[in-house]
Amino acid sequence: MPGLLCCRTLYYNMLTQEEQKFIVYWETNREKQSRLSYQILAGIPYGLLFSLPIAVNYIVGRFWYKRADAVGMSQFNPLVLVFAVLLITAFVSVLYKKFRWEELDQRYKELIVKKNQTP
Repeated sequence: MPGLLCCRTLYYNMLTQEEQKFIVYWETNREKQSRLSYQILAGIPYGLLFSLPIAVNYIVGRFWYKRADAVGMSQFNPLVLVFAVLLITAFVSVLYKKFRWEELDQRYKELIVKKNQTP
């Protein structure tokens, strides 16, 4: 049985081709993806998924409730909506990309430990 246990340990500690490709990829792109400017630019689509429905809701709401439209237009500054959409977009994009970077970095560190444990 000890021989079988040794073979299982070797099999589980070996890196697959996909894991080796990920290690090479992350070593080359790790620093680039950790920059704030990259996180904002790359995360914009995810940020827009959260912020654009707010603007759409405001614009569509004008058509189905006329009294709210009258009150809203008298007290509304469009710059506030634009600023809110931009702020939400930036926040969500950085939050998403930062979270994604942490996930990939954790995976990279785990694979490095697994790679170093192989005899």
